[in-house]
Amino acid sequence: MAFIDKIAVLTSGGDAPGMNAAIRAVVRKGIYHNLKVFGVYHGYEGLIKGHIRTMDLRSVGDIIHRGGTILRTARSEEMRTEAGQQKAAAQLRERGIGALVVIGGDGSYRAAQKLAHLGINVVGIPGTIDNDIVGTDMTIGFDTTVNTVIEAVSKIRDTATSHERTFLVEVMGRNCGDIALRAGLAIGAESILIPEIEYDLKEVSEKLIKGFKRGKNHSIIIAAEGAGDIMEISSRLKEYTGLDNKVTILGHVQRGGAPSAYDAVLAATMGGKAIEVILEGKSEVMISLCKNEIVARPLHIAFEPRKGPFPRHLYDLANELSI
Repeated sequence: MAFIDKIAVLTSGGDAPGMNAAIRAVVRKGIYHNLKVFGVYHGYEGLIKGHIRTMDLRSVGDIIHRGGTILRTARSEEMRTEAGQQKAAAQLRERGIGALVVIGGDGSYRAAQKLAHLGINVVGIPGTIDNDIVGTDMTIGFDTTVNTVIEAVSKIRDTATSHERTFLVEVMGRNCGDIALRAGLAIGAESILIPEIEYDLKEVSEKLIKGFKRGKNHSIIIAAEGAGDIMEISSRLKEYTGLDNKVTILGHVQRGGAPSAYDAVLAATMGGKAIEVILEGKSEVMISLCKNEIVARPLHIAFEPRKGPFPRHLYDLANELSI
Protein backbone atom coordinates (compact mmCIF):
# COMPACT_ATOMS: atom_id res chain seq x y z
CA MET A 1 0.00 0.00 0.00
CA ALA A 2 1.54 3.29 -1.16
CA PHE A 3 1.99 5.98 1.48
CA ILE A 4 -0.27 8.97 0.87
CA ASP A 5 0.36 12.33 2.48
CA LYS A 6 -1.19 14.58 -0.17
CA ILE A 7 -4.78 14.52 -1.35
CA ALA A 8 -7.01 16.68 -3.54
CA VAL A 9 -10.72 17.39 -3.70
CA LEU A 10 -12.87 18.57 -6.60
CA THR A 11 -16.52 19.14 -7.40
CA SER A 12 -17.92 18.17 -10.78
CA GLY A 13 -21.19 18.24 -12.68
CA GLY A 14 -24.16 20.23 -11.47
CA ASP A 15 -23.76 22.07 -8.18
CA ALA A 16 -25.78 20.96 -5.16
CA PRO A 17 -26.44 22.54 -1.76
CA GLY A 18 -24.10 20.91 0.75
CA MET A 19 -21.09 20.56 -1.54
CA ASN A 20 -19.26 23.24 0.44
CA ALA A 21 -19.97 21.41 3.69
CA ALA A 22 -18.43 18.28 2.16
CA ILE A 23 -15.38 20.21 0.93
CA ARG A 24 -14.93 21.69 4.40
CA ALA A 25 -15.07 18.26 6.03
CA VAL A 26 -12.53 16.78 3.60
CA VAL A 27 -10.10 19.66 4.06
CA ARG A 28 -10.32 19.99 7.82
CA LYS A 29 -10.33 16.28 8.65
CA GLY A 30 -7.50 15.79 6.19
CA ILE A 31 -5.44 18.48 7.89
CA TYR A 32 -6.34 17.04 11.31
CA HIS A 33 -4.75 13.78 10.17
CA ASN A 34 -1.62 15.55 8.90
CA LEU A 35 -2.48 15.33 5.20
CA LYS A 36 -1.64 18.16 2.82
CA VAL A 37 -4.88 19.01 1.03
CA PHE A 38 -5.26 20.60 -2.39
CA GLY A 39 -8.37 22.05 -4.00
CA VAL A 40 -8.99 21.50 -7.71
CA TYR A 41 -10.88 24.43 -9.24
CA HIS A 42 -13.37 24.12 -12.12
CA GLY A 43 -13.83 20.36 -11.93
CA TYR A 44 -12.04 17.96 -14.25
CA GLU A 45 -11.40 20.74 -16.75
CA GLY A 46 -9.44 22.54 -14.05
CA LEU A 47 -7.63 19.35 -13.12
CA ILE A 48 -6.45 18.87 -16.71
CA LYS A 49 -5.25 22.49 -16.85
CA GLY A 50 -3.58 22.37 -13.42
CA HIS A 51 -5.91 24.72 -11.54
CA ILE A 52 -4.82 23.24 -8.23
CA ARG A 53 -4.15 25.19 -5.03
CA THR A 54 -3.14 24.29 -1.51
CA MET A 55 -6.04 24.41 0.97
CA ASP A 56 -5.70 25.36 4.64
CA LEU A 57 -8.13 25.85 7.50
CA ARG A 58 -8.92 29.39 6.41
CA SER A 59 -9.67 28.22 2.86
CA VAL A 60 -12.87 26.60 4.07
CA GLY A 61 -13.82 29.06 6.81
CA ASP A 62 -17.39 30.33 6.79
CA ILE A 63 -18.53 28.15 3.87
CA ILE A 64 -20.59 25.45 5.56
CA HIS A 65 -23.82 27.42 5.15
CA ARG A 66 -23.19 28.57 1.59
CA GLY A 67 -24.81 27.00 -1.47
CA GLY A 68 -22.96 26.10 -4.65
CA THR A 69 -19.30 25.15 -4.51
CA ILE A 70 -16.30 27.35 -3.70
CA LEU A 71 -14.20 25.12 -5.97
CA ARG A 72 -16.54 25.91 -8.88
CA THR A 73 -17.58 23.28 -11.38
CA ALA A 74 -17.47 22.82 -15.14
CA ARG A 75 -18.19 20.22 -17.79
CA SER A 76 -15.15 18.70 -19.48
CA GLU A 77 -15.34 17.03 -22.86
CA GLU A 78 -11.59 16.45 -22.80
CA MET A 79 -11.92 14.32 -19.67
CA ARG A 80 -13.97 11.87 -21.72
CA THR A 81 -10.89 11.12 -23.82
CA GLU A 82 -7.96 8.90 -22.89
CA ALA A 83 -5.58 11.77 -23.54
CA GLY A 84 -7.51 14.03 -21.15
CA GLN A 85 -7.51 11.35 -18.47
CA GLN A 86 -3.76 10.91 -18.82
CA LYS A 87 -3.25 14.69 -18.47
CA ALA A 88 -5.42 14.77 -15.34
CA ALA A 89 -3.53 11.92 -13.72
CA ALA A 90 -0.20 13.53 -14.63
CA GLN A 91 -1.19 16.81 -12.93
CA LEU A 92 -1.77 14.90 -9.69
CA ARG A 93 1.41 12.83 -9.96
CA GLU A 94 3.56 15.92 -10.62
CA ARG A 95 2.45 17.30 -7.25
CA GLY A 96 2.78 14.00 -5.42
CA ILE A 97 -0.98 13.81 -4.84
CA GLY A 98 -1.92 10.19 -4.29
CA ALA A 99 -5.67 10.42 -3.67
CA LEU A 100 -8.56 12.41 -5.12
CA VAL A 101 -11.98 12.99 -3.55
CA VAL A 102 -14.63 13.62 -6.19
CA ILE A 103 -17.92 15.22 -5.15
CA GLY A 104 -20.52 14.87 -7.89
CA GLY A 105 -22.88 12.60 -9.74
CA ASP A 106 -22.77 9.61 -12.05
CA GLY A 107 -20.66 11.26 -14.77
CA SER A 108 -18.19 12.51 -12.17
CA TYR A 109 -17.87 8.99 -10.79
CA ARG A 110 -17.16 7.54 -14.23
CA ALA A 111 -14.27 9.95 -14.73
CA ALA A 112 -12.99 9.11 -11.25
CA GLN A 113 -12.99 5.43 -12.16
CA LYS A 114 -10.79 6.19 -15.16
CA LEU A 115 -8.27 7.90 -12.86
CA ALA A 116 -8.35 4.92 -10.50
CA HIS A 117 -7.33 2.70 -13.40
CA LEU A 118 -4.38 5.04 -13.94
CA GLY A 119 -3.14 4.52 -10.39
CA ILE A 120 -4.80 7.40 -8.51
CA ASN A 121 -6.67 6.48 -5.34
CA VAL A 122 -10.20 7.87 -5.77
CA VAL A 123 -13.15 8.25 -3.43
CA GLY A 124 -16.55 9.48 -4.62
CA ILE A 125 -19.04 11.50 -2.58
CA PRO A 126 -22.58 11.69 -4.03
CA GLY A 127 -23.42 15.34 -4.67
CA THR A 128 -26.45 15.79 -6.93
CA ILE A 129 -29.91 17.23 -6.36
CA ASP A 130 -31.61 14.49 -8.39
CA ASN A 131 -30.96 11.70 -5.86
CA ASP A 132 -30.24 9.38 -8.79
CA ILE A 133 -27.02 7.62 -7.81
CA VAL A 134 -27.36 3.89 -7.36
CA GLY A 135 -25.83 2.56 -4.15
CA THR A 136 -26.78 5.35 -1.75
CA ASP A 137 -30.14 6.05 -0.15
CA MET A 138 -29.62 9.81 -0.36
CA THR A 139 -27.40 12.26 -2.21
CA ILE A 140 -26.13 15.62 -0.96
CA GLY A 141 -28.44 18.42 -2.07
CA PHE A 142 -31.62 16.43 -2.58
CA ASP A 143 -33.28 17.34 0.72
CA THR A 144 -32.58 21.05 0.26
CA THR A 145 -33.95 20.98 -3.28
CA VAL A 146 -37.19 19.33 -2.21
CA ASN A 147 -37.63 22.00 0.46
CA THR A 148 -36.90 24.74 -2.10
CA VAL A 149 -39.63 23.32 -4.36
CA ILE A 150 -42.07 23.16 -1.46
CA GLU A 151 -41.39 26.78 -0.55
CA ALA A 152 -41.83 27.93 -4.16
CA VAL A 153 -45.06 26.00 -4.65
CA SER A 154 -46.52 27.42 -1.44
CA LYS A 155 -46.16 30.88 -3.03
CA ILE A 156 -47.57 29.69 -6.36
CA ARG A 157 -50.56 28.23 -4.52
CA ASP A 158 -51.50 31.70 -3.25
CA THR A 159 -51.77 32.98 -6.82
CA ALA A 160 -53.50 29.80 -8.00
CA THR A 161 -56.14 30.29 -5.29
CA SER A 162 -56.60 33.98 -6.03
CA HIS A 163 -57.16 33.37 -9.75
CA GLU A 164 -58.87 29.98 -9.39
CA ARG A 165 -56.48 28.30 -11.78
CA THR A 166 -54.49 25.14 -12.26
CA PHE A 167 -50.72 25.60 -12.12
CA LEU A 168 -48.27 23.16 -13.69
CA VAL A 169 -44.91 23.31 -11.93
CA GLU A 170 -41.93 21.74 -13.67
CA VAL A 171 -39.08 20.61 -11.43
CA MET A 172 -35.71 19.08 -12.27
CA GLY A 173 -35.38 15.37 -12.87
CA ARG A 174 -34.64 14.28 -16.43
CA ASN A 175 -34.33 10.58 -15.64
CA CYS A 176 -35.35 10.45 -11.99
CA GLY A 177 -38.64 11.72 -10.56
CA ASP A 178 -37.65 11.78 -6.89
CA ILE A 179 -37.84 15.57 -6.54
CA ALA A 180 -41.31 15.71 -8.08
CA LEU A 181 -42.52 12.71 -6.10
CA ARG A 182 -41.38 13.83 -2.65
CA ALA A 183 -42.29 17.49 -3.16
CA GLY A 184 -45.62 16.61 -4.71
CA LEU A 185 -46.57 14.38 -1.81
CA ALA A 186 -45.44 17.01 0.70
CA ILE A 187 -47.49 19.84 -0.82
CA GLY A 188 -50.55 17.77 -1.69
CA ALA A 189 -50.33 18.09 -5.48
CA GLU A 190 -53.38 16.92 -7.40
CA SER A 191 -51.17 14.96 -9.80
CA ILE A 192 -47.48 14.06 -10.01
CA LEU A 193 -45.94 13.34 -13.41
CA ILE A 194 -42.63 11.48 -13.38
CA PRO A 195 -40.61 9.57 -15.99
CA GLU A 196 -40.71 6.28 -14.08
CA ILE A 197 -44.49 5.85 -14.28
CA GLU A 198 -46.64 6.16 -17.38
CA TYR A 199 -49.52 8.59 -16.97
CA ASP A 200 -52.75 9.34 -18.84
CA LEU A 201 -53.53 13.04 -19.26
CA LYS A 202 -57.21 12.21 -19.68
CA GLU A 203 -57.22 10.69 -16.20
CA VAL A 204 -55.36 13.74 -14.87
CA SER A 205 -57.98 15.93 -16.55
CA GLU A 206 -60.86 13.98 -15.06
CA LYS A 207 -59.40 14.47 -11.59
CA LEU A 208 -59.12 18.22 -12.20
CA ILE A 209 -62.72 18.48 -13.42
CA LYS A 210 -63.97 16.42 -10.50
CA GLY A 211 -62.19 18.73 -8.07
CA PHE A 212 -63.57 21.91 -9.58
CA LYS A 213 -67.09 20.48 -9.66
CA ARG A 214 -66.98 19.95 -5.92
CA GLY A 215 -65.86 23.54 -5.34
CA LYS A 216 -62.06 23.27 -5.43
CA ASN A 217 -60.78 26.65 -6.54
CA HIS A 218 -57.23 25.73 -7.54
CA SER A 219 -55.01 22.76 -8.41
CA ILE A 220 -51.28 22.10 -8.48
CA ILE A 221 -49.65 19.57 -10.78
CA ILE A 222 -45.95 18.76 -10.25
CA ALA A 223 -44.07 17.44 -13.28
CA ALA A 224 -40.47 16.26 -13.51
CA GLU A 225 -38.73 17.60 -16.60
CA GLY A 226 -38.30 14.03 -17.85
CA ALA A 227 -42.06 13.44 -17.83
CA GLY A 228 -42.58 15.27 -21.12
CA ASP A 229 -42.75 18.71 -22.67
CA ILE A 230 -44.46 20.88 -20.07
CA MET A 231 -45.97 23.27 -22.64
CA GLU A 232 -47.47 20.37 -24.57
CA ILE A 233 -48.87 18.92 -21.34
CA SER A 234 -50.38 22.31 -20.55
CA SER A 235 -51.99 22.57 -23.98
CA ARG A 236 -53.47 19.08 -23.85
CA LEU A 237 -54.86 19.60 -20.34
CA LYS A 238 -56.59 22.79 -21.44
CA GLU A 239 -58.00 20.95 -24.44
CA TYR A 240 -59.34 18.09 -22.30
CA THR A 241 -60.69 20.17 -19.42
CA GLY A 242 -61.58 23.52 -20.93
CA LEU A 243 -59.92 25.05 -17.86
CA ASP A 244 -57.18 27.64 -17.97
CA ASN A 245 -53.78 26.67 -16.59
CA LYS A 246 -50.43 28.34 -16.09
CA VAL A 247 -46.93 26.90 -16.30
CA THR A 248 -44.06 27.66 -13.92
CA ILE A 249 -40.63 26.20 -14.62
CA LEU A 250 -38.56 26.45 -11.45
CA GLY A 251 -35.29 25.79 -13.25
CA HIS A 252 -31.96 26.51 -11.59
CA VAL A 253 -33.47 28.14 -8.52
CA GLN A 254 -33.68 24.55 -7.27
CA ARG A 255 -29.89 24.21 -7.17
CA GLY A 256 -29.12 27.23 -5.02
CA GLY A 257 -29.44 28.28 -1.43
CA ALA A 258 -27.99 27.24 1.90
CA PRO A 259 -28.13 23.50 2.58
CA SER A 260 -30.77 22.18 4.93
CA ALA A 261 -29.58 20.86 8.29
CA TYR A 262 -30.01 17.35 6.92
CA ASP A 263 -27.81 18.02 3.88
CA ALA A 264 -25.17 19.85 5.92
CA VAL A 265 -24.86 16.93 8.34
CA LEU A 266 -24.92 14.35 5.53
CA ALA A 267 -22.19 16.24 3.67
CA ALA A 268 -20.00 16.59 6.76
CA THR A 269 -20.25 12.91 7.66
CA MET A 270 -19.61 11.78 4.10
CA GLY A 271 -16.60 14.10 3.80
CA GLY A 272 -15.19 12.78 7.06
CA LYS A 273 -15.72 9.19 5.96
CA ALA A 274 -13.84 9.88 2.72
CA ILE A 275 -10.72 10.79 4.70
CA GLU A 276 -11.03 7.64 6.81
CA VAL A 277 -11.20 5.55 3.64
CA ILE A 278 -8.12 7.25 2.19
CA LEU A 279 -6.16 6.66 5.40
CA GLU A 280 -7.11 2.98 5.15
CA GLY A 281 -5.53 2.88 1.70
CA LYS A 282 -8.76 2.10 -0.14
CA SER A 283 -9.50 3.26 -3.67
CA GLU A 284 -12.26 3.16 -6.28
CA VAL A 285 -14.94 3.44 -3.61
CA MET A 286 -17.90 5.72 -3.02
CA ILE A 287 -19.28 7.00 0.24
CA SER A 288 -22.92 6.03 0.70
CA LEU A 289 -25.82 6.36 3.09
CA CYS A 290 -27.20 2.86 3.54
CA LYS A 291 -29.85 2.11 6.15
CA ASN A 292 -28.88 5.24 8.13
CA GLU A 293 -25.18 4.38 8.17
CA ILE A 294 -22.35 6.09 6.28
CA VAL A 295 -20.36 3.36 4.57
CA ALA A 296 -17.81 2.87 1.79
CA ARG A 297 -18.95 0.78 -1.16
CA PRO A 298 -17.30 -0.23 -4.45
CA LEU A 299 -17.57 2.57 -6.98
CA HIS A 300 -18.85 0.30 -9.73
CA ILE A 301 -22.15 -0.12 -7.87
CA ALA A 302 -23.07 3.40 -8.96
CA PHE A 303 -23.07 2.28 -12.60
CA GLU A 304 -25.39 -0.68 -12.12
CA PRO A 305 -29.08 -0.56 -13.09
CA ARG A 306 -31.38 0.64 -10.34
CA LYS A 307 -32.22 -2.29 -8.10
CA GLY A 308 -35.43 -2.67 -6.19
CA PRO A 309 -38.78 -1.14 -7.07
CA PHE A 310 -39.37 2.56 -7.50
CA PRO A 311 -41.15 3.80 -4.33
CA ARG A 312 -44.52 3.20 -5.93
CA HIS A 313 -46.16 3.22 -2.51
CA LEU A 314 -45.41 6.94 -2.21
CA TYR A 315 -46.80 7.62 -5.67
CA ASP A 316 -49.96 5.63 -4.92
CA LEU A 317 -50.35 7.36 -1.55
CA ALA A 318 -50.11 10.77 -3.22
CA ASN A 319 -52.90 9.76 -5.62
CA GLU A 320 -55.07 8.42 -2.81
CA LEU A 321 -54.68 11.60 -0.79
CA SER A 322 -55.45 13.89 -3.73
CA ILE A 323 -58.92 12.55 -4.49
